[in-house]
Amino acid sequence: MVESENFLVSEAQLNLGQARKEKAQRLKGVGEPIELLGKPLSIDIHDGIAWIAENTTVVRKLDLETGKTLKVLKGHTGPVASLAFCPKQPGDKKREIIITGSWDRSIKVWNLATQQLISTTPNAHLDFVKSLHVFPKLGLLVSGGSDKIIRFWDISNPESREPLRNMGFISSHTRPVECLDGHSTSDDTASLYTGDTMGVIKAWQLNKEKDSTPPRWTATLKHTYDHHRTRINELRYGNGYLWTASADDTAQVIPSTPEDPSATLAKAPKPLVHPVAVRALLPLDLTDLGEPYLITAAGDVLRTYDVSTIDQPELLGQVDAHWHDITSIRLWNRATTGEDGKTRVEPWIVTTSLDRTIRKWKLSYLLNPPPPLAIIANSNLQPVPEEAALTEEEERELAELMEDD
Repeated sequence: MVESENFLVSEAQLNLGQARKEKAQRLKGVGEPIELLGKPLSIDIHDGIAWIAENTTVVRKLDLETGKTLKVLKGHTGPVASLAFCPKQPGDKKREIIITGSWDRSIKVWNLATQQLISTTPNAHLDFVKSLHVFPKLGLLVSGGSDKIIRFWDISNPESREPLRNMGFISSHTRPVECLDGHSTSDDTASLYTGDTMGVIKAWQLNKEKDSTPPRWTATLKHTYDHHRTRINELRYGNGYLWTASADDTAQVIPSTPEDPSATLAKAPKPLVHPVAVRALLPLDLTDLGEPYLITAAGDVLRTYDVSTIDQPELLGQVDAHWHDITSIRLWNRATTGEDGKTRVEPWIVTTSLDRTIRKWKLSYLLNPPPPLAIIANSNLQPVPEEAALTEEEERELAELMEDD
């Protein structure tokens, strides 16, 4: 029985591999692809510059127009899973510091202008550092790890050469903490949302204990949401709504209210069901663009929805964007100079994928894409059954990141 199952797994993997090779040829020049040496796990874009966290243990600074690598930050010894930015002084709006979290369990702080390493916090978690979120106004960094712990770090003086000072922690999750988001509500308080690989989302009220020396942060659990069946891949909060992408093949949005979670979920729109796991999403209403569109990534396909009526979303189109799973979606306000010498700014969407490429899409194209090709894409194939030997979640994820395509 085991040999038969292994044969079926191997055959499915071969079919999937062949389909991806064929799709890679079809998409060779689509989306102005920029080839990378590693698999991008996270990306941030500012002024036409992309900062990319890679599985090759580096962070890459890249010019989106030319595709040229401008700098590579080296120092981690494991895949870099997350990155975040903060000012040198709390409350400042400048992006002067970059912070990176890695599977090597460390958090590193870098000077953005010089790209020099400032400090390393070793063993920031007992397992992989999976997510980071900065509250710039509060001088507070929050990290989530595979050790199921959420930790608070002091970044009021990020130029210090000393390891970051721990300011508290949360140990409520029972599975690895995959994603974080939140916003400050005063000089001493904040709201934080945390999502884990079990599909559980928790809403917290954070408070700074100014009387303690040194100051610490405490967390009070406000709500627990369990409307997803499994892993939360991404969550974004803004304008009173919480948007989530999950491995249960759905993207969902719920209103953030003080009501009991059951009452809140009763008012939530129906889930946006996808053929496979939803790995990333971008509600454009939460960006500088402020438009009522939602873009999701499930497998290697981008889907764009009109969510101007939030309880009646309309699918506008879908695009075969990559030949392997998409890992991130970001907005890029692309500035171009025309023949008349005038500079124009247009909204573009940037995607990263496990196919080791960054691709760029004009938003107007995604809102009205051409009909899909008649060829069956690999995103329509049945997922490959997992081998019995790969029962541990981190082993599966590591294998996916390290495999040769």
